[in-house]
Formats: sequence, C-alpha cells, structure tokens
Amino acid sequence: MIAARARRRTRSSVVVGMAGAVLAAGTACSAPGGEGAPAAPVPTTTASAGWTLPAGERIVFRSTEKGEGFGKVASVPLASPEDERTLSGISCERVHATREALSCMSLNSTNPVGYRETLYDGSGGELRFWPLPGAPSRTRLSPDSKLAAWTAFVDGESYSGVEFSTQTIVTELRGTYHGPLEAFTFLVDARPYSAADLNVWGVTFAGDGNTFYATAASAGRTWLVRGNLRGRTIVAVREGAECPSLSPDGKRVAYKKKQGTADAARWTLAVYDLASKAETVLPLKGDVDDQTEWLNDHTLLFGLPVAGTEGDYNLYTAPADGSAAEKLFIEHAWSPSVVR
Repeated sequence: MIAARARRRTRSSVVVGMAGAVLAAGTACSAPGGEGAPAAPVPTTTASAGWTLPAGERIVFRSTEKGEGFGKVASVPLASPEDERTLSGISCERVHATREALSCMSLNSTNPVGYRETLYDGSGGELRFWPLPGAPSRTRLSPDSKLAAWTAFVDGESYSGVEFSTQTIVTELRGTYHGPLEAFTFLVDARPYSAADLNVWGVTFAGDGNTFYATAASAGRTWLVRGNLRGRTIVAVREGAECPSLSPDGKRVAYKKKQGTADAARWTLAVYDLASKAETVLPLKGDVDDQTEWLNDHTLLFGLPVAGTEGDYNLYTAPADGSAAEKLFIEHAWSPSVVR
C-alpha cells in the first residue's frame, strides 16, 4: 500500500494569479515551445454579440491574433479551415464547444485578477457560472453535451516539492454538481491512495455519460486514470501520461508524454490503445505541452506557441499512428474543439 504523505500547504509568492499560471502551466497542460510567426493576418468576420455557431461542421477555438479579436471565441469550417473565421462576442482564456453547449473559462476582473467558468447553451444563453480559485488550465464537454469539466490552479496553495495546486470540477450542465475530483476515491493497484499533494486535471469524457479519463499526480508520480462518475472513483491505468484526450471511437487515448532527461526534458504526444495496451510515441518536432483534440479517429489537433510572441498560438495536426511529424493547420488559434 502506498503511504499517504502529510500535507504542507503554503502561501507562495510564486503561484499567485497570472504569474502562477505562467510558471505552473507547463505541468498542467500549457505549452512553452514555439514555431515561427505567420506573415499575414487571417481573414476575419465582425464579431457577433454572443455565442451563435454557424451551421455545418466547425472547429471552434480561442483566437490569438492581435487586434479586437484577440481572446474571442472563433470558428472556421472543418472542411476548409483556411476560410474566413467567424468571431463571437465572448472572450475566453480556455474554451470547449459542442453543437449544444459552450464551456468558457474567462477573465472576470483585472484588479484584482479573477476568473470564472461559464456554461452556455447552443444559442448563447448563460446556463450556470462559478468563480475559479485561480488561473484557468483546461475545460471539456462530454460528447452528449450533458457534462462539463474544468481545471483551475489554486492561488496561493502549494506543497512540499510541488509549486502548484489544481482543482478539477465535474458537473451536469442542467443537473447534478459532482464537485471536485480530488474528493473521489483514488485506486492505485486496486488499493486506495490518499495523499495531501494529490492533484487531478485534464478531463476527457467517454460517450456513456459516466466514464472519463484524467491525470492524477502525487509524490512525483503521474498517472492516466479512468473515472467512474456515478461510483465516484478514479483508477490508475498507467504511469507517465498527462492531459488525456479520448478518441471519437473510444478506443484510444492521446496524451502528452515527457521525453529526455530531467535536465533536458521536452514534451511530445503519445497514443495508447486501451485494448492492446500498446503505446505509440509521436515523432513531433515541437515541444508539445497541450491537451490534444482529435480532429478525427486518425488525426490529432494541438497548439504550439508562436516563437517571439506572448499569447499567440498556432494549431497543428499530426497522424495518430506516428507516421509523420506535425503540420500547420490554423494560424493564431488555441484551445480547439471539433463540432460535428
């Protein structure tokens, strides 16, 4: 049995507000690498007043192009992502969308800095919102648009040897609030694991309305975990996997994976087959510290920061079978979701 560790909570000047988000983001699914900046601005329509997703299959994302559209929720056609993007009137730090819902982690105020999580319906109506304990990290909606999850950093809280703390919430959009995943029973090798420094982040939902995957971390170890919402349990599946994303067919999980030594570590993506338990590490060139999205059952979609900029990202694709490196897909975009 793995022994629980004593909690040492501290007020840290390192992990406070925006500064804490920048420092801790590399651990909880943000990205510190980069590629060259594009030469020309992308075509953009005028922002609408709220959230109205155009008809047809779309890719929804946070626009990171400089100007009035920076930070706005935007979308392009899935079949022609180079087309003119449509901007909404909603600004988000992190976003995830389906045809029926939108999850938005946003800046709530600037002095002092504050954040909130807001859930919208498909026509832009606000359903529910919650204040966040710190800077946004990740958010996901379930395929049936009935469940939402989000992870935020907890300002001012850290542990011995760990410079950040997170809180991950799961709720029904119009029903039960399931609360923080840190309160679920965590099983490692079929035994309960309890530790003060346990963090859970990066949820991805299966299509059954109950199963999810996430990351759990404690005592220098990280696990890909499978969650049972009704049973309020999370079970360790394998070590060394973070920020999972379940494929549309439910057969594989993509996640970020650390490569190299402690002194020269970099992040890439890997794909894990749930049936065969085989792992494929992708031969990516960039330092990919992101929770990927599946463009389809064969292709991953993820962000890389633009070198020499602050807050600008490009989206890339890569085949999930590891047959090729990444390719530029959408410029000035971040936090994508595919809406069919």
